[in-house]
Amino acid sequence: MEQATQTSPATRFDSRLWGLLLLLCGVLFLDGMDVSMVAVALPNIGHELGLETSSLQWIVSGYVLGYGGLLLLGGRAADLIGRRKVLLAGLAVFVVASFIGGIANDGNTLIATRFIKGASAAFTAPAGLSIITTKFAEGPARNKALSVYTATGASGWSAGLIFGGLLTELGWRWTFFMPVPIAAGILFLLPRYLDRDEGAGFSLRKLDFAGTATLAAAMLALVYTVVEAPDVGWGSPRTLLSFVGVGALLSAFVLIEQHSPNPLVRLGILRSGQLRRANFGAMALLGSWFGFQFVGTLYMQDLRDWSAVEMALAFLPTGLIVAAGSPNIGRVVNRVGTTIPVAVGLTSLAASYVLFLNIGANTDYLTGMLPTFILAGIGFMLTFGPLNMAATGGVAPEEQGLASGLVYTSFQVGGAIGLAIATAVIDAGTSASSSPAGSAAALLDGFHPAILTSLAIAMIGIAITVVPLVAGRTRRAPARVATVAAGDHRE
Repeated sequence: MEQATQTSPATRFDSRLWGLLLLLCGVLFLDGMDVSMVAVALPNIGHELGLETSSLQWIVSGYVLGYGGLLLLGGRAADLIGRRKVLLAGLAVFVVASFIGGIANDGNTLIATRFIKGASAAFTAPAGLSIITTKFAEGPARNKALSVYTATGASGWSAGLIFGGLLTELGWRWTFFMPVPIAAGILFLLPRYLDRDEGAGFSLRKLDFAGTATLAAAMLALVYTVVEAPDVGWGSPRTLLSFVGVGALLSAFVLIEQHSPNPLVRLGILRSGQLRRANFGAMALLGSWFGFQFVGTLYMQDLRDWSAVEMALAFLPTGLIVAAGSPNIGRVVNRVGTTIPVAVGLTSLAASYVLFLNIGANTDYLTGMLPTFILAGIGFMLTFGPLNMAATGGVAPEEQGLASGLVYTSFQVGGAIGLAIATAVIDAGTSASSSPAGSAAALLDGFHPAILTSLAIAMIGIAITVVPLVAGRTRRAPARVATVAAGDHRE
Protein backbone atom coordinates (compact mmCIF):
# COMPACT_ATOMS: atom_id res chain seq x y z
CA MET A 1 0.00 0.00 0.00
CA GLU A 2 1.20 3.49 -0.81
CA GLN A 3 2.36 5.45 2.21
CA ALA A 4 0.38 8.61 2.82
CA THR A 5 2.28 11.79 3.55
CA GLN A 6 0.83 13.77 6.46
CA THR A 7 1.75 17.43 6.83
CA SER A 8 0.44 20.19 9.03
CA PRO A 9 -1.55 22.97 7.37
CA ALA A 10 0.77 25.67 6.07
CA THR A 11 0.66 29.27 7.25
CA ARG A 12 3.06 30.42 4.51
CA PHE A 13 3.32 29.75 0.81
CA ASP A 14 6.33 28.03 -0.76
CA SER A 15 7.01 27.09 -4.38
CA ARG A 16 5.51 23.61 -4.04
CA LEU A 17 2.32 24.93 -2.45
CA TRP A 18 2.03 27.58 -5.16
CA GLY A 19 2.42 24.88 -7.80
CA LEU A 20 -0.27 22.74 -6.17
CA LEU A 21 -2.61 25.72 -5.79
CA LEU A 22 -2.19 26.72 -9.43
CA LEU A 23 -2.96 23.19 -10.63
CA LEU A 24 -6.05 23.03 -8.43
CA CYS A 25 -7.01 26.41 -9.82
CA GLY A 26 -6.57 24.90 -13.27
CA VAL A 27 -9.20 22.27 -12.47
CA LEU A 28 -11.66 24.96 -11.34
CA PHE A 29 -10.68 27.07 -14.37
CA LEU A 30 -11.75 24.17 -16.60
CA ASP A 31 -15.11 23.87 -14.85
CA GLY A 32 -15.82 27.58 -15.24
CA MET A 33 -14.62 27.68 -18.84
CA ASP A 34 -16.62 24.60 -19.79
CA VAL A 35 -19.87 25.98 -18.37
CA SER A 36 -19.61 29.35 -20.11
CA MET A 37 -18.37 27.93 -23.43
CA VAL A 38 -21.33 25.58 -23.65
CA ALA A 39 -23.73 28.39 -22.63
CA VAL A 40 -22.45 30.52 -25.52
CA ALA A 41 -22.80 27.60 -27.94
CA LEU A 42 -26.37 26.64 -26.92
CA PRO A 43 -28.22 28.37 -29.79
CA ASN A 44 -25.86 26.84 -32.39
CA ILE A 45 -26.19 23.39 -30.80
CA GLY A 46 -29.96 23.75 -30.89
CA HIS A 47 -30.00 24.76 -34.55
CA GLU A 48 -27.69 21.96 -35.71
CA LEU A 49 -29.26 19.17 -33.65
CA GLY A 50 -32.84 20.44 -33.95
CA LEU A 51 -33.40 20.99 -30.21
CA GLU A 52 -36.16 23.18 -28.77
CA THR A 53 -35.60 25.64 -25.91
CA SER A 54 -36.90 23.12 -23.35
CA SER A 55 -34.43 20.52 -24.68
CA LEU A 56 -31.56 23.02 -24.71
CA GLN A 57 -32.15 23.48 -20.99
CA TRP A 58 -31.08 19.86 -20.57
CA ILE A 59 -27.63 20.64 -22.00
CA VAL A 60 -27.20 22.76 -18.88
CA SER A 61 -29.42 20.76 -16.54
CA GLY A 62 -27.82 17.43 -17.48
CA TYR A 63 -24.56 18.79 -16.10
CA VAL A 64 -26.30 20.14 -13.01
CA LEU A 65 -28.09 16.83 -12.49
CA GLY A 66 -24.83 14.88 -12.31
CA TYR A 67 -23.09 17.62 -10.33
CA GLY A 68 -25.76 18.41 -7.75
CA GLY A 69 -26.93 14.83 -7.37
CA LEU A 70 -23.54 13.34 -6.53
CA LEU A 71 -21.67 16.13 -4.78
CA LEU A 72 -22.15 14.90 -1.22
CA LEU A 73 -21.04 11.46 -2.30
CA GLY A 74 -18.01 13.04 -3.95
CA GLY A 75 -17.16 15.03 -0.86
CA ARG A 76 -17.45 12.05 1.44
CA ALA A 77 -15.46 9.90 -0.98
CA ALA A 78 -12.66 12.46 -0.79
CA ASP A 79 -12.63 12.17 3.00
CA LEU A 80 -12.73 8.36 3.07
CA ILE A 81 -10.87 7.22 -0.04
CA GLY A 82 -8.38 10.07 -0.29
CA ARG A 83 -8.56 13.47 -1.94
CA ARG A 84 -5.72 12.77 -4.36
CA LYS A 85 -7.24 9.57 -5.72
CA VAL A 86 -10.71 11.07 -6.07
CA LEU A 87 -9.41 14.21 -7.79
CA LEU A 88 -7.29 12.33 -10.33
CA ALA A 89 -10.03 9.81 -11.13
CA GLY A 90 -12.64 12.54 -11.60
CA LEU A 91 -10.35 14.54 -13.87
CA ALA A 92 -9.69 11.48 -16.03
CA VAL A 93 -13.43 10.96 -16.49
CA PHE A 94 -13.78 14.63 -17.46
CA VAL A 95 -11.25 14.19 -20.26
CA VAL A 96 -13.06 11.19 -21.76
CA ALA A 97 -16.54 12.75 -21.46
CA SER A 98 -15.38 15.98 -23.11
CA PHE A 99 -14.07 14.11 -26.13
CA ILE A 100 -17.22 12.01 -26.50
CA GLY A 101 -19.35 15.16 -26.28
CA GLY A 102 -17.40 16.68 -29.13
CA ILE A 103 -18.22 13.80 -31.47
CA ALA A 104 -21.88 13.43 -30.39
CA ASN A 105 -24.41 13.58 -33.24
CA ASP A 106 -27.67 13.67 -31.30
CA GLY A 107 -29.09 15.52 -28.33
CA ASN A 108 -29.42 12.49 -26.05
CA THR A 109 -25.74 11.56 -26.38
CA LEU A 110 -24.71 15.15 -25.79
CA ILE A 111 -26.87 15.43 -22.69
CA ALA A 112 -25.47 12.10 -21.41
CA THR A 113 -21.90 13.38 -21.72
CA ARG A 114 -22.89 16.56 -19.90
CA PHE A 115 -24.30 14.42 -17.08
CA ILE A 116 -21.04 12.46 -16.89
CA LYS A 117 -19.00 15.68 -16.84
CA GLY A 118 -21.20 16.98 -14.05
CA ALA A 119 -20.69 13.73 -12.16
CA SER A 120 -16.92 14.04 -12.55
CA ALA A 121 -17.07 17.62 -11.25
CA ALA A 122 -19.06 16.31 -8.27
CA PHE A 123 -15.90 14.47 -7.24
CA THR A 124 -13.20 16.94 -8.36
CA ALA A 125 -14.80 20.08 -6.87
CA PRO A 126 -15.07 18.99 -3.21
CA ALA A 127 -11.75 17.14 -3.46
CA GLY A 128 -9.98 20.25 -4.77
CA LEU A 129 -11.59 22.58 -2.24
CA SER A 130 -10.91 20.24 0.68
CA ILE A 131 -7.25 19.89 -0.41
CA ILE A 132 -6.92 23.66 -0.11
CA THR A 133 -8.69 23.82 3.25
CA THR A 134 -6.48 21.07 4.68
CA LYS A 135 -3.18 22.21 3.12
CA PHE A 136 -3.55 25.84 4.23
CA ALA A 137 -4.09 26.80 7.86
CA GLU A 138 -7.42 28.41 8.68
CA GLY A 139 -7.10 32.19 8.75
CA PRO A 140 -5.18 34.54 6.44
CA ALA A 141 -3.29 31.76 4.58
CA ARG A 142 -6.44 29.82 3.74
CA ASN A 143 -8.35 32.99 2.85
CA LYS A 144 -5.57 34.02 0.48
CA ALA A 145 -5.56 30.59 -1.17
CA LEU A 146 -9.34 30.56 -1.50
CA SER A 147 -9.32 34.08 -2.92
CA VAL A 148 -6.89 33.03 -5.65
CA TYR A 149 -8.91 29.84 -6.19
CA THR A 150 -12.25 31.59 -6.68
CA ALA A 151 -10.66 34.28 -8.86
CA THR A 152 -9.36 31.55 -11.15
CA GLY A 153 -12.85 30.11 -11.44
CA ALA A 154 -14.10 33.51 -12.56
CA SER A 155 -11.20 33.79 -15.01
CA GLY A 156 -12.19 30.42 -16.47
CA TRP A 157 -15.76 31.60 -16.87
CA SER A 158 -14.56 34.80 -18.56
CA ALA A 159 -12.15 32.93 -20.83
CA GLY A 160 -14.93 30.50 -21.69
CA LEU A 161 -17.07 33.38 -22.93
CA ILE A 162 -14.38 34.53 -25.35
CA PHE A 163 -13.22 31.09 -26.44
CA GLY A 164 -16.81 29.91 -26.63
CA GLY A 165 -17.71 32.76 -28.95
CA LEU A 166 -14.66 32.27 -31.17
CA LEU A 167 -14.85 28.48 -31.25
CA THR A 168 -18.59 28.49 -31.92
CA GLU A 169 -17.89 30.43 -35.09
CA LEU A 170 -15.72 27.48 -36.18
CA GLY A 171 -18.20 24.91 -34.90
CA TRP A 172 -19.77 24.26 -31.49
CA ARG A 173 -17.94 20.91 -31.20
CA TRP A 174 -14.69 22.75 -30.56
CA THR A 175 -16.13 24.00 -27.26
CA PHE A 176 -16.08 20.35 -26.13
CA PHE A 177 -12.70 19.46 -27.61
CA MET A 178 -10.74 22.44 -26.25
CA PRO A 179 -10.73 21.38 -22.55
CA VAL A 180 -9.33 17.92 -23.40
CA PRO A 181 -5.61 18.78 -23.76
CA ILE A 182 -5.73 21.24 -20.85
CA ALA A 183 -7.27 18.67 -18.51
CA ALA A 184 -4.84 16.01 -19.70
CA GLY A 185 -1.90 18.30 -18.92
CA ILE A 186 -3.17 19.01 -15.41
CA LEU A 187 -3.77 15.30 -14.88
CA PHE A 188 -0.14 14.61 -15.82
CA LEU A 189 1.32 17.28 -13.51
CA LEU A 190 -0.86 16.94 -10.40
CA PRO A 191 0.78 13.78 -8.98
CA ARG A 192 4.10 15.65 -8.85
CA TYR A 193 2.72 18.25 -6.45
CA LEU A 194 0.03 16.40 -4.54
CA ASP A 195 1.09 14.03 -1.76
CA ARG A 196 -0.42 10.57 -1.61
CA ASP A 197 -3.11 10.12 1.00
CA GLU A 198 -5.29 7.33 2.29
CA GLY A 199 -8.28 9.32 3.40
CA ALA A 200 -9.70 8.35 6.77
CA GLY A 201 -8.75 4.71 6.41
CA PHE A 202 -11.28 3.60 3.83
CA SER A 203 -12.87 0.19 4.07
CA LEU A 204 -16.15 -1.23 2.86
CA ARG A 205 -17.38 -1.39 6.44
CA LYS A 206 -16.91 2.35 6.80
CA LEU A 207 -18.95 3.16 3.70
CA ASP A 208 -22.56 3.99 4.50
CA PHE A 209 -24.14 2.14 1.55
CA ALA A 210 -27.73 2.75 2.63
CA GLY A 211 -27.15 6.44 3.31
CA THR A 212 -25.16 6.90 0.12
CA ALA A 213 -27.82 5.27 -2.07
CA THR A 214 -30.71 7.06 -0.38
CA LEU A 215 -29.15 10.53 -0.49
CA ALA A 216 -27.88 10.15 -4.06
CA ALA A 217 -31.35 9.02 -5.14
CA ALA A 218 -32.95 11.96 -3.31
CA MET A 219 -30.62 14.53 -4.86
CA LEU A 220 -30.94 13.06 -8.34
CA ALA A 221 -34.73 12.89 -8.01
CA LEU A 222 -34.91 16.47 -6.72
CA VAL A 223 -32.83 17.94 -9.51
CA TYR A 224 -34.59 15.81 -12.13
CA THR A 225 -38.03 16.82 -10.84
CA VAL A 226 -37.13 20.50 -10.84
CA VAL A 227 -35.76 20.53 -14.38
CA GLU A 228 -38.65 18.43 -15.74
CA ALA A 229 -41.40 20.41 -14.02
CA PRO A 230 -41.54 23.18 -16.67
CA ASP A 231 -42.43 20.58 -19.32
CA VAL A 232 -44.92 18.44 -17.39
CA GLY A 233 -46.30 21.21 -15.17
CA TRP A 234 -45.49 22.23 -11.60
CA GLY A 235 -48.94 21.16 -10.43
CA SER A 236 -49.13 17.94 -12.40
CA PRO A 237 -49.57 14.63 -10.53
CA ARG A 238 -46.18 13.49 -11.82
CA THR A 239 -44.39 16.52 -10.36
CA LEU A 240 -46.25 16.41 -7.06
CA LEU A 241 -45.62 12.70 -6.63
CA SER A 242 -41.96 13.23 -7.46
CA PHE A 243 -41.65 15.85 -4.73
CA VAL A 244 -43.40 13.50 -2.29
CA GLY A 245 -40.90 10.81 -3.26
CA VAL A 246 -37.99 13.19 -2.68
CA GLY A 247 -39.38 14.04 0.75
CA ALA A 248 -39.71 10.36 1.61
CA LEU A 249 -36.16 9.63 0.49
CA LEU A 250 -34.76 12.53 2.53
CA SER A 251 -36.72 11.41 5.60
CA ALA A 252 -35.37 7.89 5.17
CA PHE A 253 -31.86 9.30 4.81
CA VAL A 254 -32.13 11.20 8.10
CA LEU A 255 -33.30 8.07 9.90
CA ILE A 256 -30.46 6.03 8.40
CA GLU A 257 -27.84 8.62 9.37
CA GLN A 258 -29.14 8.81 12.93
CA HIS A 259 -28.51 5.10 13.41
CA SER A 260 -25.46 4.53 11.20
CA PRO A 261 -22.11 3.95 12.98
CA ASN A 262 -20.32 5.58 10.00
CA PRO A 263 -22.79 8.10 8.56
CA LEU A 264 -22.28 9.63 5.12
CA VAL A 265 -23.28 13.00 6.59
CA ARG A 266 -22.79 13.70 10.26
CA LEU A 267 -26.06 15.53 10.90
CA GLY A 268 -24.48 17.49 13.73
CA ILE A 269 -22.52 19.53 11.19
CA LEU A 270 -25.80 21.16 10.17
CA ARG A 271 -26.17 22.69 13.63
CA SER A 272 -23.74 25.41 12.62
CA GLY A 273 -25.75 28.54 11.83
CA GLN A 274 -22.86 29.86 9.77
CA LEU A 275 -22.76 26.73 7.61
CA ARG A 276 -26.53 26.79 7.05
CA ARG A 277 -26.50 30.46 6.04
CA ALA A 278 -23.59 29.85 3.68
CA ASN A 279 -25.46 27.04 1.96
CA PHE A 280 -28.66 29.08 1.62
CA GLY A 281 -26.58 31.95 0.25
CA ALA A 282 -24.98 29.60 -2.27
CA MET A 283 -28.42 28.50 -3.46
CA ALA A 284 -29.53 32.11 -3.85
CA LEU A 285 -26.39 33.14 -5.73
CA LEU A 286 -26.47 30.55 -8.51
CA GLY A 287 -30.25 30.17 -8.34
CA SER A 288 -30.67 33.76 -9.41
CA TRP A 289 -27.72 33.86 -11.81
CA PHE A 290 -28.41 30.68 -13.82
CA GLY A 291 -31.90 31.89 -14.66
CA PHE A 292 -30.69 35.38 -15.53
CA GLN A 293 -27.84 34.10 -17.70
CA PHE A 294 -30.26 31.89 -19.63
CA VAL A 295 -32.52 34.90 -20.23
CA GLY A 296 -29.56 37.01 -21.34
CA THR A 297 -28.35 34.33 -23.74
CA LEU A 298 -31.75 34.00 -25.42
CA TYR A 299 -32.26 37.77 -25.47
CA MET A 300 -28.98 38.53 -27.20
CA GLN A 301 -28.93 35.69 -29.71
CA ASP A 302 -32.61 35.01 -30.41
CA LEU A 303 -34.14 38.47 -30.05
CA ARG A 304 -31.22 40.73 -30.97
CA ASP A 305 -29.63 38.24 -33.40
CA TRP A 306 -26.15 38.85 -32.00
CA SER A 307 -23.33 36.50 -32.87
CA ALA A 308 -21.80 34.19 -30.28
CA VAL A 309 -18.74 36.46 -30.06
CA GLU A 310 -20.86 39.57 -29.53
CA MET A 311 -22.80 37.85 -26.75
CA ALA A 312 -19.58 36.65 -25.12
CA LEU A 313 -18.15 40.17 -25.12
CA ALA A 314 -21.39 41.49 -23.63
CA PHE A 315 -21.11 39.19 -20.61
CA LEU A 316 -17.32 39.58 -20.31
CA PRO A 317 -17.25 42.58 -17.90
CA THR A 318 -18.87 40.44 -15.21
CA GLY A 319 -16.11 37.83 -15.35
CA LEU A 320 -13.31 40.40 -15.57
CA ILE A 321 -14.51 42.18 -12.44
CA VAL A 322 -14.68 38.91 -10.50
CA ALA A 323 -11.25 37.80 -11.73
CA ALA A 324 -9.65 41.15 -10.91
CA GLY A 325 -11.26 41.67 -7.50
CA SER A 326 -11.53 38.19 -5.99
CA PRO A 327 -7.81 37.84 -5.03
CA ASN A 328 -8.33 40.68 -2.53
CA ILE A 329 -11.49 39.33 -0.92
CA GLY A 330 -9.48 37.35 1.63
CA ARG A 331 -8.23 40.62 3.15
CA VAL A 332 -11.78 41.92 3.37
CA VAL A 333 -12.94 38.75 5.14
CA ASN A 334 -10.02 38.96 7.58
CA ARG A 335 -11.30 42.38 8.65
CA VAL A 336 -15.10 42.11 8.61
CA GLY A 337 -15.97 38.40 8.33
CA THR A 338 -18.07 36.83 5.62
CA THR A 339 -21.61 38.00 6.34
CA ILE A 340 -21.21 41.62 5.23
CA PRO A 341 -19.56 40.83 1.85
CA VAL A 342 -22.21 38.19 1.10
CA ALA A 343 -25.09 40.51 1.99
CA VAL A 344 -23.65 43.41 -0.02
CA GLY A 345 -22.83 41.10 -2.94
CA LEU A 346 -26.34 39.66 -3.17
CA THR A 347 -27.73 43.19 -2.95
CA SER A 348 -25.54 44.20 -5.90
CA LEU A 349 -26.80 41.21 -7.88
CA ALA A 350 -30.41 42.13 -7.09
CA ALA A 351 -29.76 45.69 -8.28
CA SER A 352 -28.31 44.35 -11.54
CA TYR A 353 -31.49 42.36 -12.20
CA VAL A 354 -33.62 45.44 -11.51
CA LEU A 355 -31.70 47.38 -14.14
CA PHE A 356 -32.12 44.59 -16.71
CA LEU A 357 -35.88 44.75 -16.30
CA ASN A 358 -35.77 47.84 -18.52
CA ILE A 359 -34.47 46.00 -21.59
CA GLY A 360 -36.38 46.37 -24.82
CA ALA A 361 -36.04 45.24 -28.41
CA ASN A 362 -33.42 47.91 -29.14
CA THR A 363 -31.81 48.66 -25.78
CA ASP A 364 -28.37 50.27 -26.08
CA TYR A 365 -25.60 48.13 -24.63
CA LEU A 366 -23.48 50.83 -22.99
CA THR A 367 -26.31 52.63 -21.21
CA GLY A 368 -28.92 49.90 -20.82
CA MET A 369 -27.00 46.64 -20.37
CA LEU A 370 -23.41 47.27 -19.30
CA PRO A 371 -24.41 48.63 -15.84
CA THR A 372 -26.19 45.33 -15.21
CA PHE A 373 -23.08 43.27 -15.93
CA ILE A 374 -20.88 45.58 -13.84
CA LEU A 375 -23.14 45.25 -10.80
CA ALA A 376 -23.38 41.50 -11.33
CA GLY A 377 -19.58 41.24 -11.40
CA ILE A 378 -19.30 43.18 -8.15
CA GLY A 379 -21.94 40.92 -6.61
CA PHE A 380 -20.14 37.73 -7.58
CA MET A 381 -16.79 39.12 -6.46
CA LEU A 382 -18.13 39.84 -2.98
CA THR A 383 -20.17 36.67 -2.62
CA PHE A 384 -18.62 33.53 -4.11
CA GLY A 385 -15.34 33.40 -2.18
CA PRO A 386 -16.78 34.34 1.22
CA LEU A 387 -19.50 31.69 0.85
CA ASN A 388 -16.80 29.04 0.36
CA MET A 389 -14.88 30.38 3.36
CA ALA A 390 -17.96 30.46 5.58
CA ALA A 391 -19.02 26.95 4.59
CA THR A 392 -15.64 25.39 5.42
CA GLY A 393 -14.51 27.58 8.32
CA GLY A 394 -14.28 25.83 11.68
CA VAL A 395 -14.85 22.37 10.19
CA ALA A 396 -12.57 19.52 11.26
CA PRO A 397 -10.03 18.32 8.64
CA GLU A 398 -11.66 14.90 8.36
CA GLU A 399 -14.96 16.59 7.38
CA GLN A 400 -13.66 19.22 4.96
CA GLY A 401 -14.76 17.08 2.01
CA LEU A 402 -18.25 16.85 3.49
CA ALA A 403 -18.47 20.61 4.09
CA SER A 404 -17.16 21.29 0.57
CA GLY A 405 -19.67 18.85 -0.89
CA LEU A 406 -22.52 20.51 1.00
CA VAL A 407 -21.80 24.01 -0.27
CA TYR A 408 -21.22 22.89 -3.86
CA THR A 409 -24.44 20.89 -3.69
CA SER A 410 -26.21 24.07 -2.63
CA PHE A 411 -24.67 25.99 -5.52
CA GLN A 412 -25.77 23.42 -8.09
CA VAL A 413 -29.22 22.60 -6.69
CA GLY A 414 -29.92 26.31 -6.38
CA GLY A 415 -28.80 26.80 -9.98
CA ALA A 416 -31.01 23.94 -11.18
CA ILE A 417 -34.06 25.32 -9.39
CA GLY A 418 -33.45 28.87 -10.64
CA LEU A 419 -32.93 27.72 -14.23
CA ALA A 420 -35.99 25.45 -14.21
CA ILE A 421 -38.24 28.17 -12.82
CA ALA A 422 -36.88 30.75 -15.29
CA THR A 423 -37.48 28.36 -18.19
CA ALA A 424 -41.04 27.70 -17.04
CA VAL A 425 -41.72 31.42 -16.67
CA ILE A 426 -40.30 32.19 -20.13
CA ASP A 427 -42.45 29.51 -21.76
CA ALA A 428 -45.57 30.64 -19.89
CA GLY A 429 -44.96 34.30 -20.66
CA THR A 430 -44.36 33.85 -24.37
CA SER A 431 -47.32 31.46 -24.71
CA ALA A 432 -49.69 33.86 -22.95
CA SER A 433 -48.46 36.90 -24.88
CA SER A 434 -50.98 38.67 -27.09
CA SER A 435 -48.20 39.51 -29.55
CA PRO A 436 -47.41 37.29 -32.56
CA ALA A 437 -45.51 34.11 -31.67
CA GLY A 438 -41.75 34.52 -32.07
CA SER A 439 -41.92 38.31 -32.22
CA ALA A 440 -39.69 40.53 -30.10
CA ALA A 441 -42.68 41.62 -28.01
CA ALA A 442 -43.70 38.02 -27.30
CA LEU A 443 -40.17 37.10 -26.26
CA LEU A 444 -39.95 40.10 -23.95
CA ASP A 445 -43.24 39.05 -22.36
CA GLY A 446 -41.42 35.89 -21.31
CA PHE A 447 -38.06 37.45 -20.45
CA HIS A 448 -39.29 40.17 -18.07
CA PRO A 449 -41.09 37.88 -15.56
CA ALA A 450 -38.12 35.48 -15.69
CA ILE A 451 -35.83 38.32 -14.62
CA LEU A 452 -38.26 39.07 -11.78
CA THR A 453 -37.83 35.44 -10.72
CA SER A 454 -34.04 35.91 -10.45
CA LEU A 455 -34.64 39.09 -8.47
CA ALA A 456 -36.96 37.28 -6.05
CA ILE A 457 -34.39 34.51 -5.44
CA ALA A 458 -31.66 37.09 -4.77
CA MET A 459 -33.93 38.94 -2.34
CA ILE A 460 -34.56 35.72 -0.39
CA GLY A 461 -30.78 35.28 -0.13
CA ILE A 462 -30.43 38.84 1.15
CA ALA A 463 -33.03 38.24 3.84
CA ILE A 464 -31.23 35.12 5.03
CA THR A 465 -27.85 36.89 5.30
CA VAL A 466 -29.00 40.30 6.54
CA VAL A 467 -31.24 39.10 9.40
CA PRO A 468 -28.38 37.71 11.53
CA LEU A 469 -26.32 40.80 10.69
CA VAL A 470 -29.04 43.16 11.90
CA ALA A 471 -29.54 41.04 14.99
CA GLY A 472 -25.89 41.56 15.85
CA ARG A 473 -25.06 37.86 15.79
CA THR A 474 -22.02 38.26 13.52
CA ARG A 475 -20.24 41.04 15.39
CA ARG A 476 -16.84 39.97 16.62
CA ALA A 477 -13.54 41.45 17.72
CA PRO A 478 -10.87 41.97 15.02
CA ALA A 479 -8.60 39.44 16.71
CA ARG A 480 -11.25 36.73 16.43
CA VAL A 481 -11.90 37.62 12.81
CA ALA A 482 -8.24 37.19 11.96
CA THR A 483 -8.22 33.81 13.65
CA VAL A 484 -11.55 32.39 12.57
CA ALA A 485 -11.58 34.23 9.22
CA ALA A 486 -14.77 32.63 8.01
CA GLY A 487 -17.07 34.23 10.57
CA ASP A 488 -18.77 33.35 13.82
CA HIS A 489 -18.97 29.59 14.35
CA ARG A 490 -21.51 29.81 17.12
CA GLU A 491 -25.25 29.43 16.72
